[in-house]
Amino acid sequence: MKVLISGTSRGIGLAIAKKFLSSGHEVYGVDIRESKITDDKYHHVQKDIRDENLPSLDVDIIISNAGVQDEETALDVNLKGNIHFVEQYLCSKNLKTILFTASSSARNGAEFPLYSASKGGLVSYMKNLAIRLANRRVLVNSISPGGVVTPLNEHILKDEKLYEAVKKETLLDKWASAEEIADWAYFLTVINKSMTGEDILIDNGEILKSNFIW
Repeated sequence: MKVLISGTSRGIGLAIAKKFLSSGHEVYGVDIRESKITDDKYHHVQKDIRDENLPSLDVDIIISNAGVQDEETALDVNLKGNIHFVEQYLCSKNLKTILFTASSSARNGAEFPLYSASKGGLVSYMKNLAIRLANRRVLVNSISPGGVVTPLNEHILKDEKLYEAVKKETLLDKWASAEEIADWAYFLTVINKSMTGEDILIDNGEILKSNFIW
């Protein structure tokens, strides 16, 4: 199948692209950075997801993963940018499924205000799209990772005390690897045939971590 993935130059997007390539799919990656992938079935498009001149493609799967943590551009990129990106390819005749990368902060609001709002809005847009595309039998879902070991979180990963502290905020005392998130992305877009309009929380139990006081 032909798979379109945004944000493929590092982190979760890179891991997802590699997962699909290793399974024999043809992957088109969109990122403002250059690609680190060398594979005959990988085609890199060095553009911003907000670009008006994105390439014309007919794809089977869309994974809208690109995002930023910067408060100044969070709403513009994470919400408006992802909507713009996906809407460009809804006319794909072979479209089967769409997946968004949201965040656990979309549920608990536990990060920066505009970042949390952008991810929460993305989940809402996902549900809207699931309703709109149901008559075409196109499945639309999102994943909401908690802490993930990626270059974006290096400031935490390089600080031993800080990393131990954030891991203690989860039930499983760990963060997810980018490859673990990629496995979820693959399952939801290739294996899944019945679930649509749902957001899957992948946070190692962080949202359930609480101190019961009686």
